[in-house]
Amino acid sequence: MKKLLLIDGSSYLYRAFHALPDLRNKENQPTGVIYGVLNMLKKIHEDYPVDYSLCIFDAKGKTFRNDIYPDYKANRPSMPDDLARQIEPLHDAIQNMGWPMLSIPGVEADDVIGTLCKKAKLENIQTIISTGDKDMAQLVNSDCFIINTMTNEKLDIDGVKNKFGVLPEQIIDYLTLMGDKVDNVPGVEKVGPKTALKLLEEFGSLENIISNADAVKGSVGENLRAAISWLPTGKKLITIKDDVEIPDPITSFIKKDANKDKLLQIYEKYNFYTWIKKDFENQNQNEKVIKEQEQAAKFNNKKNYTTILTLSNLEEWIHDIQNKKIFAIDTETDSLNFIDARLIGISLCTSPGSACYIPLQHLNAEQQLNLEQVLNLIKPILEDPNIKKIGQNIKYDMHIFKNYGIQLNGIQHDTMLLSYVHDSTESHGMNKLAEKYLEHPCISYEDVVGKGTKQITFDLVDIEAATEYAAEDADVTFQLFQTLYPKINSNEKLKYIYENIEIPTLISLFEIERNGVLIDSSKLHDQSLKLGNKIIEIEKEAFKIAEQPFNLSSPKQLQEILFSKLGIKPLKKTPTGAASTSEDVLEELALNYPLPKIILEHRSLSKLKNTYTDKLPRMINSKTNRVHTSYNQAVAITGRLASSDPNLQNIPIRNEEGRRVREAFIAPKNYQIVSCDYSQIELRIMAHLSCDEGLISAFKNNLDIHQSTAAKIFNLTTDDVTKEQRRYAKVINFGLIYGMSTYGLSQALNIDRESAKNFIEDYFIKYPAVKNFMDETKLLAKEQGFIETVFGRKLWLREINSTNGIRRAAAERAAINAPMQGTAADLIKLSMNKIQEWLTTNKLQSKIIMQVHDELVLEVPENELSEIQKNIPRIMCGITELKIPLVADLGFGLNWEVAH
Repeated sequence: MKKLLLIDGSSYLYRAFHALPDLRNKENQPTGVIYGVLNMLKKIHEDYPVDYSLCIFDAKGKTFRNDIYPDYKANRPSMPDDLARQIEPLHDAIQNMGWPMLSIPGVEADDVIGTLCKKAKLENIQTIISTGDKDMAQLVNSDCFIINTMTNEKLDIDGVKNKFGVLPEQIIDYLTLMGDKVDNVPGVEKVGPKTALKLLEEFGSLENIISNADAVKGSVGENLRAAISWLPTGKKLITIKDDVEIPDPITSFIKKDANKDKLLQIYEKYNFYTWIKKDFENQNQNEKVIKEQEQAAKFNNKKNYTTILTLSNLEEWIHDIQNKKIFAIDTETDSLNFIDARLIGISLCTSPGSACYIPLQHLNAEQQLNLEQVLNLIKPILEDPNIKKIGQNIKYDMHIFKNYGIQLNGIQHDTMLLSYVHDSTESHGMNKLAEKYLEHPCISYEDVVGKGTKQITFDLVDIEAATEYAAEDADVTFQLFQTLYPKINSNEKLKYIYENIEIPTLISLFEIERNGVLIDSSKLHDQSLKLGNKIIEIEKEAFKIAEQPFNLSSPKQLQEILFSKLGIKPLKKTPTGAASTSEDVLEELALNYPLPKIILEHRSLSKLKNTYTDKLPRMINSKTNRVHTSYNQAVAITGRLASSDPNLQNIPIRNEEGRRVREAFIAPKNYQIVSCDYSQIELRIMAHLSCDEGLISAFKNNLDIHQSTAAKIFNLTTDDVTKEQRRYAKVINFGLIYGMSTYGLSQALNIDRESAKNFIEDYFIKYPAVKNFMDETKLLAKEQGFIETVFGRKLWLREINSTNGIRRAAAERAAINAPMQGTAADLIKLSMNKIQEWLTTNKLQSKIIMQVHDELVLEVPENELSEIQKNIPRIMCGITELKIPLVADLGFGLNWEVAH
């Protein structure tokens, strides 16, 4: 039996538009729909080899249904401009791929498909319909079934019955009773799937229901009788035509050879480089494109390095910099602590191979310039915003110069950030970058200062060796800039991320780090004593259960107690084959055994004590009396910031002891701590990306999203939702955007897997666009190897096509979550930068002192509090326009815990 594949192109169009990121080519033209539809067409043809195939699109203009009912589809907004712009090039691409395509004026794609389905059955041809449209279920018969490539769902006769509860021949009546809100076709008021099914089970058909309308009791009967005059019209609108005049026979719908020359032009125009590699790997044009994208530069190794020992020589370099208006700079110091570090020397580079080192405070130098003289001479070019500076982690150099009263202005490029924006999964250290992009092995820091106990500080390094090392750093930085910046500059999205987000973030973080945080050390000392006493009590409890003392922090001793003495069955093994005592293992065991729960509490409190209550007071800087963290921009793959020395972003807040630590972050006298954070930001981004009507409606109407979700999946009114049901919904809402599996949800809610599976299925029935977004995002990630944030940050997923199932599954989960987390990271950076600019412009005394994921923390004079309360949420909520409103919650108080 021959096979015919009918593809609902119009369904594909909107799925691609709503589900895929806003892909664009170098000319900033939208490409997501073109890419998404072509990708789905490629996949469906690979998965379903057939004799004949046809892609059907809706024609422009009204159809016969508008003549029957002028308000048909009247509620639909006009086609978005970004979608409309892609239809003509998409059709062009489909034709050049050789795939038959058809649209017929006056009818919809559904009607063309319905007619061909009927003709195919008469000609003994099996039909496969590819669509996501539920109306098509009426076409299913013994020789026709539907497949949904987004959900891998197959609907044959049994599949329709299992999904809808009715047979294919009852689908028209079923849909007529409910109506179709999307197409503005009324049904019987308040009749949903369950009521429609019940009526059809009782009476068999719409005609019998109408005939027996007086026998239907209650409000359903009243609404039915009120709709009787309309229902025949509604049925006409919902019924797919099967008598459209088709100009060509089914046997003509055969794939032709692709027009490869035109197809390559299309791929190049719309930046489909993955397909160029795959489909044109033997063509010279492809080699040219790939070389332009990937070619690495070579290091200019002439190494004309100078040690600056005279003022006249220094003035020559300054004059050269003033002429060229751009140079690379690096500092050498005696400490990584940016507040305490002393400036030992400065290196400069104005062109590849031409660099110098200015020794300033080497202890054993026979000759070097006076520090104060050098800084006075060099200060004007360092503070000149019109002379552009290039650095590798230049924020550190800004701090060093600030220690000497110099504000480093004109920050143009940071090679660490160039690398990070280009590919956040790679290492961004200068030595690694030099090896990768310049094929040059750098002199390492250890080569100059030694290792271990014999390591010296840089002020003891010989000046000749210091020059070779430091000048090379500046030289390599300059050459890395020349290599990396063109890669960013050629991509408008990455250029936006780099120039409008990351470089301004660097400047903001410099100010935040410099501001520091005021800590109440006595409060932390009291907390440490209490934690110590509680830890001792926990240990006693553990010893009692184990019937012996042991080291709760020793994995080996814990293994012996849990799995040997107590006889608990191990759940996992370490790489060495030992029974694992990792946190996730203990959490699962804690559901059934008391000791693992006690161990987890011991670990949590010990970490809190060792990392924060004991350590933070020792980290108060003696010069500023504040704690100064370092924010690392180039660590997290998704664009989030990381905090270190100390890490202020991981203070636990789920337990009372963790929240008490925040009480020690205090405001000075006559000041308040202000906290402002985005509310449910990742769920809001999911609503924006998925375009799910349910999520968008909930956020636009300012509903409690977890209560709203609970109402949907438990089929309740929002007022009837219990606290426990809301908790379930919250876990599901946040879990699914992190790619949580059925097993993961069952563990999180302590329920069986079948129940967890049902919750997830119900969730996706109520929020179908979320499911589509997830499926299509994974598909896109597999095809191109990366996904993007709303703002265009590229997030690579190296394991997305791995043969290792665990790694591939992890990459698939990351593909779903990374657009949300990455977009949230971009939003908070944009807000932070805008707020910092606003504070500076308005000469306010208020200052940002911390950024913690989606939260900004400020130190605010009491006389500026009202202005801050009014403007910070305004700036954060207005930073960009999404399909749903952004919400920022602000609080204030004398410490961080009260403010948050």
